[in-house]
Formats: sequence, structure tokens, C-alpha cells
Amino acid sequence: FSNDVYDFDTGADKNERESAVNLAGSRTVTLLAAYSFLALGFMGLTWTSVEAGNMRSIISLACAIICGYIYECPPFRLSYQGLGEPLCFAAFGPFASTAFYLLQGSTSQMNCLPLSGTILSASILVGFTTSLILFCSHFHQVEEDKAVGKMSPLVRLGTERGSSVVKVAVIALYFLLFAFGLIKALPFTCILLCALTSPMGKLVVRYVEDNHKDKQKIFMAKYYCVRLHALFGAALAAGLVVARAVTKKYVPRPIFS
Repeated sequence: FSNDVYDFDTGADKNERESAVNLAGSRTVTLLAAYSFLALGFMGLTWTSVEAGNMRSIISLACAIICGYIYECPPFRLSYQGLGEPLCFAAFGPFASTAFYLLQGSTSQMNCLPLSGTILSASILVGFTTSLILFCSHFHQVEEDKAVGKMSPLVRLGTERGSSVVKVAVIALYFLLFAFGLIKALPFTCILLCALTSPMGKLVVRYVEDNHKDKQKIFMAKYYCVRLHALFGAALAAGLVVARAVTKKYVPRPIFS
């Protein structure tokens, strides 16, 4: 919501039909909702972390929220400098994923629950697919972003080179998946189940390559990325659950205690 408010202020979302401000018809109401959700969410997460007895999780969550704030909100607006994707990766990947992992154990386990190569590897993959959604969401508004000085990666690259970036990113996603499997950071079940999502990855690549010049059709690219993100994430989680259930002893080697 706050993202839509501040993009509305600069004119970047003037023609964005999905902008919360355009849908609600009120900048004030949208901004009030944004900060209300921020306050309630942060208080709830803080309470959960305190109850769990683990302050590492709230620190990580605070970092994720800070990434989200400086992404769009003044005076930072780092997304206008082309830094949106790295911030999105950090917020939803390493920071948020590890924070919620730390909140999964019982209170007695929480203080010594380790961060392992498995958790960090999974968080990197989650951050990767999340950032791909953001990257593809800009294909249909390159001209609008450029007009207001929002120098997103696609404004700098253009849509043709941007389509090549999407192809490389999807290939890199599965390369990382297999690399993490080879070093045994992720169990074989994760590799197998996530590999089954590759047709969705190919669909994303093909759709962007075929339609990057068509503003009407390329609008759907981000939704295909959302599907890839959801399927890949579900397969990753299922792989971890199956590995634990099958072996009953798959415990990743901690790298941080």
C-alpha cells in the first residue's frame, strides 16, 4: 500500500490499474491503511518473538521491514535508483525466511536453534523467485517509470535485454538448486520436487521473450512469475518435509549457533 501511495505521488502509477490508490480512490485512506498494517504487523511479530524467547528473529524481521521502507518511502526511494530487486531479495529471502524459521521451534529450543546451510540455501532461492516477480512487474511500465525518473533495471536495460536477464535468472535459479544439492545443503527430495517446476520456469522465459515489446500482453509476466514462485516454494517446503519424514534423522549441519 505504501509503495502504491508514493508511486502515486511521483506519477509512476498514473495509469496502473492495480494501484491501491486508484482502486480505493483515496491517497489518504491507502496511506492510513499502509501504516496501520505496518504498526499492527510489527507489534504482532515483536510479541511473537518475545514470547518465543528469540531476539534474533525480531532483529531479522526488523531488517526486512527496513528494506521494505527504504525501497519506496521518502526520503530514500531506493527503488528509483534501481535497487528494488536487491532490497526485495534481502527482505523476503535471507531476512524474513530465516526469521520465520527461528520462530518454528518450541520456546525451550528457540535460543539454541541453529542457522544452517539448508536454511540459508532455501532463503536464497525464495529471495530469488520473489525478486523475479518484481523485475517482471516493470516490463509494461518502462516509459512511465522513465518519465518520472524511476530508473528501474528495465529502464536502464530496455525490454529486449531485460528478457535476456529473465532467461539467465531462471537458469540461475535451477543451477543454484542443483548446486545446493551437490554440496548437500538441500536434500535430494528438494532437488527432485523443485526440478518438476521447470516447465513453469520455461513458460516464464518463453512468455517474456515472445511478448516483451507488447505492453498489454507483457503485463501478465509477473503473474506467471508469481506462479513459479508459489510452485517452487511449495516444492521446496515439501521436499524438506519429505526428507525429514523419510529419514527421520535429516538434521542440517549448523554453520551458526
